[in-house]
Amino acid sequence: MEFKRKSPWSFIPTQYFAEGLPYVIVNTLSVAMYKSLGISNELIGITSLLYLPWAIKFLWGPFVDANLTKRKWLLMMQLAIGICFILMSFLLQIPDIFLLSVLVFTVIAFLSATHDISTDGFYLHALEQKEQAFFTGIRSTFYRLSMIFGSGLLVASAGWIGSQTNDRTGWTVIFIISGILFLSLYFYHNWILPYPVTDKPVKNDVEEKSTIPFFKVFRDYFSQPKIVPILSYILLYRLGEGLLVKMAQPFFLDKTTLGGLNLTLGQVGLMYGTFGVISLVAGGILGGWLIKKFSLKKLIWYFAFAMNLPNLLYAYMAYFSPGELIVQICIIIEQFGYGLGFTAYMVYLLYISRGEFKTSHFAISTGLMAIGMMIPGLFSGFLQQEVGYFWLFLLSFIFTIPGMITIFFLPIYENNDNKS
Repeated sequence: MEFKRKSPWSFIPTQYFAEGLPYVIVNTLSVAMYKSLGISNELIGITSLLYLPWAIKFLWGPFVDANLTKRKWLLMMQLAIGICFILMSFLLQIPDIFLLSVLVFTVIAFLSATHDISTDGFYLHALEQKEQAFFTGIRSTFYRLSMIFGSGLLVASAGWIGSQTNDRTGWTVIFIISGILFLSLYFYHNWILPYPVTDKPVKNDVEEKSTIPFFKVFRDYFSQPKIVPILSYILLYRLGEGLLVKMAQPFFLDKTTLGGLNLTLGQVGLMYGTFGVISLVAGGILGGWLIKKFSLKKLIWYFAFAMNLPNLLYAYMAYFSPGELIVQICIIIEQFGYGLGFTAYMVYLLYISRGEFKTSHFAISTGLMAIGMMIPGLFSGFLQQEVGYFWLFLLSFIFTIPGMITIFFLPIYENNDNKS
């Protein structure tokens, strides 16, 4: 079909909103849902594994490139994700929902990771180079809006509906809304997306490039100078955050007799899912600007402390059970600091992604990053049940120390920082 020029404004915002929503539903909204339905913290912690598909999506990227167009891939994924959301609304009527829901969330995670590959690929085909540079900020904005929508508005709405009926009904309505929204996006994109002439399978090219280079990429990555401190930094830097993040919402929702703050879903959606995410985004934007202005080498320690010290605020909240205003301030500070620290972390991953295989190197780094988050997350629920929220959050700070120690040994060269 002949390529018809359409304004990127007609599809880039909705495409990247669609890219972010399944991610936040699977990794954030699901935690609030499980906790409100009485699922134990041990099982909630195990759902950290749901992040894995996004971490290893580079493994089947060549398959996506070699079969069908990016347009077809992203449309198929949106249709399938919409159907899965509707399916989840039916599963919520089953008393023992955990195993079946995790299975569906796993399917959504793989669909969403594949959707990411095809969406980003389509972006490169559908937009000219100058447009790509301009719309980078637009797509990031709408991706972030989807985070606020998913972890904020949807969670708060589930709480409000649940307060009028029951929690299962609240989540059922939310997944019906999510399913209808995604199916609507599918039909809209099927109508509006252009057919770029360059968007076609690249089977021969992929077959030629995916044999020997696959092993060469890994050999090249792991033969970098100072690879041991680099790997230690990647795996350990977010160790404390991995312990904290899966237990944050259970902590907010648990009764005070269990060490929690006894907040409602509506409060969590507003305080953590909305204002918290806005603070996270603000920290990320400011962090990127400061690194560009002053260099990573000058700021990496400040940002490391900004990310890790606020973990102690959770220990403070667990010990003193402060009022709603103080809780909100603590969440804003912690999320803002995390935005700063995570930006420095990602800039360093870009910094070490150099040479012929820089894209693949970055994919390997983000995969290792996911492992560093998932492993402590898997055990966070079990640890919380053993020691309580206060000691868990105190340990989450102590566990940040090994990652910060690795910074002493990292290769960071002043004259290249801004390029990273």
